[in-house]
Amino acid sequence: MAEEQSFYQEYEVFSKRTPAATFQYQFSLLAPNEEMALVLAQENFMRREPVVDIWIVNRKHIRKMDEEEKLTLRRLDNKEYRTTKGYGYLKKKWRHYEQEILDEKEILSWGGKRK
Repeated sequence: MAEEQSFYQEYEVFSKRTPAATFQYQFSLLAPNEEMALVLAQENFMRREPVVDIWIVNRKHIRKMDEEEKLTLRRLDNKEYRTTKGYGYLKKKWRHYEQEILDEKEILSWGGKRK
């Protein structure tokens, strides 16, 4: 079935609060064209919070991944060592290792026996 043609198009709005900040997604809006979408986005933001830049993106220009492409995002089963949670046991293991080396018997044995 063909898509219905509508007077309005969907736009995604992104804003930036300071020149050093990153763009944040804000909301979607319906507008007949880009100019009107920008006016609506400005009207929505300028009353509420300071903004240094606004991006308006027509939703039809956003490409999303299809189901076959999403399959490439799955992680391989044998790569857990690449995640930080794979190293969580090291602190405990190192503490145990240090305690074994520097126990009381070990330290006293360094002095040697004298007759």
